[in-house]
Amino acid sequence: MTDITEVWVYLSASPLLFLTATLAAFQAGTWLYDRSGHKPFLNPVLTAVILVVGLLTLSGTTYETYFEGAQFVHFLLGPATVALAIPLYRQFDRVRRSALALMTSLLCGSLTAMGTAVGLGWLFGASRQTMMSLAPKSVTAPVAMGITEQLGGLPSLTAVLVILTGILGAVLGPPLLNLIGVRDWRARGLALGTASHGIGTARALQANELAGAFSGLAMGLNALATAILLPLLWQLFF
Repeated sequence: MTDITEVWVYLSASPLLFLTATLAAFQAGTWLYDRSGHKPFLNPVLTAVILVVGLLTLSGTTYETYFEGAQFVHFLLGPATVALAIPLYRQFDRVRRSALALMTSLLCGSLTAMGTAVGLGWLFGASRQTMMSLAPKSVTAPVAMGITEQLGGLPSLTAVLVILTGILGAVLGPPLLNLIGVRDWRARGLALGTASHGIGTARALQANELAGAFSGLAMGLNALATAILLPLLWQLFF
C-alpha cells in the first residue's frame, strides 16, 4: 500500500496524468456509447464527467491540480469550435435558403431559454444573483461566464449550469424531438445548438452533417443574441 501511495504521489505531480485520465475517460465513454447502440443516457461526455469526478473525489485531487493537465484539452476547444465552420460551409446553400426561418426560430429559442431559466429560478425562490447566473445557461461556456460576470452573477455557477444543460440537451434532446415528431435534420440541429450549445452540437454531428451544420450555426448565433439581449432585458425588467 505504501508503494502504491508513493507511485500515486509521483504521478499526480505530472500534468500529463490528468490529461491522460481525461482522454481515457472520454474514450471509455465513447466505447460504452457505441457498445450500447448509442443509448442517449450513455452520452460519452456524461460518462467522462462521472469518471473524472469520481477519480478526483477518490484521490482527493483539487480542481486546480487537475486543470494543470486538462488545460491542454481546454485549449483545443477554440480550434474545435472554429472547425464547426466546415460542415456549415458544406451546407451553406441550404442554410441560406432557410435564413428567415432560422433567424425567427433562433430568436424565439434564445428568448425561451433565458425566460424559462429566470422564471424557474424565481418560482423556486432563487436569489437575484442566482437568477443572473441561470439566465445564460444555454450559451457556450466562455460567453455565458462573461455575460454572468457583467451582470454581477457567479461565473463558476454558470459554468456548472452550462455543462449540465449541454449534457441534458444531448441526452434528452434527440428522444424528445423523436417523440414530438421533429424529423427535419435542419430543425433538429437548430434546436440542439440553441438549447445545448457545443455538447448538443457534437451530438447533432454524430447523427447527421446537415444537423451539425445548423447546430453549429445556432450555437454561435445564440451566443451573440444572448450577449446582446440579456443585459438589455435584465436592465428593463429587473
